[in-house]
Amino acid sequence: MLEDRTTAASSPTRWPAAYPRGYAVVDVETTGLARDDRIISAAVYRLDAHGEVEDHWYTLVNPERDPGPVWIHGLTSEVLTEAPLFADIAEEFADRLADRVLVAHNAVFDWQMIAREYARAKREAPVRQRLCTIALSKELGLPLPNHKLESLAAHFGVVQRQAHHALDDARVLAEAFRPSLRAAAQGDVRLPLLECRPLTEWNDTPAPRIGRQAGGGYGPSSWRPARRRPACPYPNPGRWEVGGRLKQGMRVAFSGDTSVDRELLEDRATEAGLHVATSLSRVTSLLVTNDPDSGTSKVVKARQYGTPVIDEAAFGQLLRDVEPAPPRQ
Repeated sequence: MLEDRTTAASSPTRWPAAYPRGYAVVDVETTGLARDDRIISAAVYRLDAHGEVEDHWYTLVNPERDPGPVWIHGLTSEVLTEAPLFADIAEEFADRLADRVLVAHNAVFDWQMIAREYARAKREAPVRQRLCTIALSKELGLPLPNHKLESLAAHFGVVQRQAHHALDDARVLAEAFRPSLRAAAQGDVRLPLLECRPLTEWNDTPAPRIGRQAGGGYGPSSWRPARRRPACPYPNPGRWEVGGRLKQGMRVAFSGDTSVDRELLEDRATEAGLHVATSLSRVTSLLVTNDPDSGTSKVVKARQYGTPVIDEAAFGQLLRDVEPAPPRQ
């Protein structure tokens, strides 16, 4: 059993009433990072309200395509061919997640991969809230050199046995989350919970199927994200003004975790006639972030340039009434 390294992480005498009643610590390994990539293994550690382990579960998943960066996760096509499809394990996976807060390291990634798999299977993941342990470590002010899982584990004396193996990564995170949760309870810290909205909009794109192609070798991997949007047809009308409407052509940048799948949010902005920018510059009209104190490069530049910053909820409201661009002369 892990020994708590600080008195702050010892069991508090009073537990915050608003804290969740249970957690599902999750890790998924995937064929890559893009929206059409697939889950190839998943692990869940179920924890009670105080972070104590109740049980754990692990499965391989046949992604029906090339496995991607084998040199990272070690799962080959041969190993995955006999694994169950996601649709076959969806119900059991859902049972592990139901009525719990999903906890993950960089939780937006794990949640989006899970949500997409359920959308492909024409189902909904039973998750309503998620907690990112990176965000929690910031709330606690932990003196970590970076945001890697290994750094969080080292801080609490947790030994990792097999990095990039879903079951071991989930175990490590569960052991590091318990003292983090207790430290938060001891200090009555607000947990950085975010809403999880089930993904219902989905269009799958063709991807190389798992197995050898004619002539030998495996199909090309799409594990690196690559997605190009059409150019915005409207000129940039300038910065958004507080209290005003968004205008077609405005350049919008996003930073950090979002409740809605990031690419769906960007799709909606594009469909509304906005220019989705991948970086922030002096001509950016607006930055959307749920964590304005994060210190990311985009947030820092927004402060330097005086770029307006709003959260996702406010942006969603503005998207309902975007001012059309004036007709071209």
